[in-house]
Amino acid sequence: MKIWVDADACPVVIKDILFKAADRAKIATTLIANHNIRIPPSPFIKFIQVSSGFDIADDEIVKRVEPHDLVITSDIPLADEVITKSGIALSPRGELFTKENIKSRLNIRDFMDTMRASGVHTGGPPALNQTDRQNFANHLDRIITQFKKSQ
Repeated sequence: MKIWVDADACPVVIKDILFKAADRAKIATTLIANHNIRIPPSPFIKFIQVSSGFDIADDEIVKRVEPHDLVITSDIPLADEVITKSGIALSPRGELFTKENIKSRLNIRDFMDTMRASGVHTGGPPALNQTDRQNFANHLDRIITQFKKSQ
């Protein structure tokens, strides 16, 4: 298992959790973004910078992800592609995307896009809170534990 991070919009506190987990569990973790991101010195953590453009980082992640890899993203279409490739997708808020819930999440996303396109102000997501961080850390720990047991 490798961990891939859609790092353009990933909150700093989530990256910090991932950095600690990567070193603790000795799991290759790669952040992909179209702007420079600082990472701590570690043999398990890398950064790949891609060119600017719509979905360039997402496309790079999809190209590299393999079955059972974990992708950290809040991008619903990217999560769908990861699941299609038998990967695991987890949002920075700790929401695990699955085959059972991804299609309904895509439908909601498309509906909200339609609403915004018609001029309705839908607002953005609420700020990441302590519960979100804890949900993320708990899911991440469970996923890593399951992977380590399967080795």
